Amino acid sequence: MATESDTPKHEPTPTPLGSIPQKRALDDDHSPAVSSPLNPDNRATEQPPADEAPHRTKSARAKKDTFKKREAKGTDSVRATPDPKPRSVGFKSLKESHDAELSPLRFVAPPKQTDFELSRGPVLIPHHKATTEDGEAIEFFEPTEGVANKRNFRYSHYIGDPLFPSMLYYRQTELEPYGPKLTYEDAASHIFFDSTCRQVTTDKGFRMARANVGVREGRWYWECKIKQGIRKAKDGESKAQTSNHVRMGWARREASLEAPVGYDAYSYGIRDVTGEKVWMSRPKDFFPPGETIHEGDVIGLEIQLPSERLHRRVMAGTYNPAVDPHEELQPKRTASAANIVRERPAIRHKANNYFENIDYSSTKELEDLMNPSPLGPNGAMEAPNPLHASPSLRTLPNSSIRLYKNGKLMGTAFEDLLGFLPPASKQQQGARDGLDDGSLGYYPAVSVFRGGAAEVNFGPDFWYPPPKSTNGDMEIESNGGTGGVARPLSERFEEQVAEDVVWDIVDEVDFWMQDGQGPPGSGGMASGSAKAGLTHGRGIAQDD
Repeated sequence: MATESDTPKHEPTPTPLGSIPQKRALDDDHSPAVSSPLNPDNRATEQPPADEAPHRTKSARAKKDTFKKREAKGTDSVRATPDPKPRSVGFKSLKESHDAELSPLRFVAPPKQTDFELSRGPVLIPHHKATTEDGEAIEFFEPTEGVANKRNFRYSHYIGDPLFPSMLYYRQTELEPYGPKLTYEDAASHIFFDSTCRQVTTDKGFRMARANVGVREGRWYWECKIKQGIRKAKDGESKAQTSNHVRMGWARREASLEAPVGYDAYSYGIRDVTGEKVWMSRPKDFFPPGETIHEGDVIGLEIQLPSERLHRRVMAGTYNPAVDPHEELQPKRTASAANIVRERPAIRHKANNYFENIDYSSTKELEDLMNPSPLGPNGAMEAPNPLHASPSLRTLPNSSIRLYKNGKLMGTAFEDLLGFLPPASKQQQGARDGLDDGSLGYYPAVSVFRGGAAEVNFGPDFWYPPPKSTNGDMEIESNGGTGGVARPLSERFEEQVAEDVVWDIVDEVDFWMQDGQGPPGSGGMASGSAKAGLTHGRGIAQDD
């Protein structure tokens, strides 16, 4: 971690950012609350007291624990932020006046000239070419020199923006190819991608890849095509070839990437073996007799979630099934929108720029649910339900997952999905409790096994679109028989980009007010009092 003594001189920045202050040393008040793989220890080497310096020929070397020891100690090996309430000079923060405990922490480094260039992402190395049964050739690449979402940290790319001249400097960005896709960062090791990031495979055991778009409410649909999997038995063969496997489904942020979809309570999946549904590693019959999944088949996955408004009532313990509407499918934009708070230092790793987010980790309640212990009067745990005493075990009314095969409805595989808004989802120990950083939800997920390959399609042009209503919208009958509209996931991606832009601006305005800039027209960064308010911002950056 850079200190004031070894920090290089600030590189020239574009003209609009000429007033950005130079990078300053990191002090204790703005250290990350939790250490990470890329920033395992951010404290500077302690110097000996001044009165002892003449008696020593060399400065004492500070003893540091190994990475494994720091990792084992958890939050004991790093300094927790003593006061999450940000210090302000002059004007108070917009949030401080009514919600100071939810104001984002500040770990931002002033930009370099290269930060204004497009993010290049990992280096792709050609790995192998695969040929499907119908003769299609696919070239797969292995991503290197990038980062992966692991150890309860999640990474997203950023770029410098001259329109953010306060203490934020950066905004979130995407890598090519643009649009909804499977992501390099949100995939397990030994997952190989094609050039479009829509096809994945592996030469190892089960590995999972998640999409870059998640859903929090409403009804959404996407497709997964088996490119290499179980092949139908040919003439003279007694049974089909079963060496390659693919699973697909929906997964939350806490779902393990090193396991198949449906391995734990955080994901719901479908097996290609006899079309079984899987949750918590417990396969159950689902497809009608005689229906299986083979290479070339297209599986459509539709999810239905209630509105966030109803979801928050369930998590707050105020849901009343006799009073609250049982079916609230379409989002309702109200004044009670979620308060998104993102705590993410901007770091540099191998010439790439990332926001480092503290991800959500598994909870003891759902681990016990997967491995039940004799609790309760009948020797078993209480089944998940909307009124459960534990928020992690509360389910969402009228939520479900439906499956299609080649455009034909197979049925409803899962109902009463587990809720995911705080406090049901929690960040790792050491982070502030109850924060929603906007990443929570259910994500399309694909798992591949030993040569199995799959291709995703998020729309709007589907291979086998569901039945359509007279107005051209996709229409799928709901559980209650009242009907509803399922939207392609590509539309959700566009909404998610707009939400990221809004929250980037909100973060910038909040930091701008904290720095004593005052209301618009008060002089901004050109005023002397405003510049005086910039003394408490701090940055974290790890270069090559």
